[in-house]
Amino acid sequence: MKIEQTLLGVGTVVLGLLLVGGATQISSEAGYSGVGPNFFPWVVGAMLTLCGGWLVWEARSGGFRAMGTPSGAAQGHWAGFAWVSVALLVNAALITTIGFILSCTLCFVLAVRGFKSAEGRLDLSLRALVVDAAIGFAIAAPVFWMFTQLLAINLPGLTSTGWI
Repeated sequence: MKIEQTLLGVGTVVLGLLLVGGATQISSEAGYSGVGPNFFPWVVGAMLTLCGGWLVWEARSGGFRAMGTPSGAAQGHWAGFAWVSVALLVNAALITTIGFILSCTLCFVLAVRGFKSAEGRLDLSLRALVVDAAIGFAIAAPVFWMFTQLLAINLPGLTSTGWI
């Protein structure tokens, strides 16, 4: 068990170092409040490297302490995984065609089918689809408007007005 735990820590260190290496390739010109675009990659890379080092130390000094038995099913729920995967792929495929709000709404509806399927509560009724679409729209629309209207960040819209 210690070797797997050590490899997990080493992998995390390597990932952190790769992120730090990538951050060196990003321009450090100061942007808003003196923070450049390479700030967060540096922070995340440094924290991953630190956490990876800690994981290696934990693994080498006795293994991950007080590990309980894992919860959940012994096997993954492949149907739920498929629903969520399709949701993400459909979102990526349609975002520039039908716009951010509608593609994210559709993504939400499909992903909810996957999560409910994993819980054994898959509901394909029209009512459930409409409720989930309304919730997805209520989440996606304000996010779109905040980014496009308040932050002036371009996201794909359905119309040229910038409101949908």
